[in-house]
Amino acid sequence: MAGLLRSLREGGSEDPARACARALRADGVALSLLLDGGRTAEPLWCHPELSARFEELQFTLGEGPGPDAIRTGSPVLEPDLDRVRPERWPTLLPAARELGVHGVCCFPLGIGAIRVGVLTVLCDGDRRLGEQQYADATALTAALTGALLNKRPGDGPNGDVPGLGVLPQWPSGLHRPAVHQATGMISVQLGVSMEEALLRLRAHAYASERPLGEVAADVVARRLRFDNDLDDDMSGPYSPDGGKG
Repeated sequence: MAGLLRSLREGGSEDPARACARALRADGVALSLLLDGGRTAEPLWCHPELSARFEELQFTLGEGPGPDAIRTGSPVLEPDLDRVRPERWPTLLPAARELGVHGVCCFPLGIGAIRVGVLTVLCDGDRRLGEQQYADATALTAALTGALLNKRPGDGPNGDVPGLGVLPQWPSGLHRPAVHQATGMISVQLGVSMEEALLRLRAHAYASERPLGEVAADVVARRLRFDNDLDDDMSGPYSPDGGKG
């Protein structure tokens, strides 16, 4: 891990997510940055594709070890998802099993009440987290936290601000722009807060078994609209062409 951190500070050319997964002896690693006051998480690093898919699953459902770690500010360690109570993450657990995710440990990036991101580590088939793995993940989390807190919008990836050289420029754009735009549109359509609008969007994505980004794209393209003034008993989405969403 010391060698990895040294390489990251020097801006090594290797994929940082791949290097972190190897150093942690993990099935996968994902690093996400919090935006919109912590309402959404933007992926920065993911390796392999399974990590990206699991991050998208947590983002769509709004539940899981990542959201819990962000909310509590403490690591959430579940190296064996089969031992997790079903009522804890009722929608995420069966979906994670379908993906082939055996265990997940999430480490929040932040100091005190400040939250800047979360490091997600997919555990290997042994379904355990060794003491050295935990120590290494904690050291990596501390280094990433310092790097992100020391960066400011406009800083380049290798600027004068102390931090890890391979961290990307603080994003001026978003990886999930459609989700942010759709949340704002639903907020206006329903006259609700941004938080409730995102919940409505997530609920529809889960009910329709579609990725959150796809549903958001339909809202932005006006193929799908949320309206309180429907004839049925509950408000919800519908297609402007007359078909129910």
